[in-house]
Amino acid sequence: MSTFETKNKTSIKLNRFFFFCGVIMAFSEIWKQCCLTFIVNRGVYDWWYFPFQLCSIAMYVLLVLPWVKNTHIRPALLSFLMNYSLLGGTAVFADTSGLHYPVPALTVHSYLWHVLLIVTGIAAGAACIAENQNHMPGRRLFRNSTFIYLGCCAAATGINLLFDRFGDINMFYINPDYEMQQIGFSTLAGYIGNIPAIILYILTTILGACILFHIWRLAARCYQHFFRH
Repeated sequence: MSTFETKNKTSIKLNRFFFFCGVIMAFSEIWKQCCLTFIVNRGVYDWWYFPFQLCSIAMYVLLVLPWVKNTHIRPALLSFLMNYSLLGGTAVFADTSGLHYPVPALTVHSYLWHVLLIVTGIAAGAACIAENQNHMPGRRLFRNSTFIYLGCCAAATGINLLFDRFGDINMFYINPDYEMQQIGFSTLAGYIGNIPAIILYILTTILGACILFHIWRLAARCYQHFFRH
């Protein structure tokens, strides 16, 4: 079997895995929204849980990723999963208070969701390196995924401003109408102001994703050194 055929079969398997995870996340998100609306809030929709947080974006990416063939867009989506989604999936365990709900099943769902973010993030990193012929991911890859992240931040801001008339909403936790709630930044906001704290939070997220990206570059270099010679 040629290298191309092997690579193609691996890509097909990964696409099936990504899509399967996306479908699972989508159906579980629908279930979560129904539980929150009809069980927790007795028929009233809570905009606070609108599915457009950093940890929600992977669901949308996973659903479209298998169908994206563009050689610039697909790597950018993989880079987003392996850097920003993986960061969101791991960072939440530094403060798990946001994972707990009054319904135990929702709490379990929340934990499993973030574990799946970690799994798909690692799988995306492996796929990105494999599709790059086991070479180190280029810096352009991180730049493009950062554009996606910033685009999501802009969309989140638009959603916050558009829908906050209907109830409490704080997508990406960057709604300027609410005090910064993220651990560490909430204290910082008291000293530098809320909007500067939001900007610093966004920049810190980019920095965290950048660190992960360089870890992936190191992993690719190690793979080349130990397994390709």
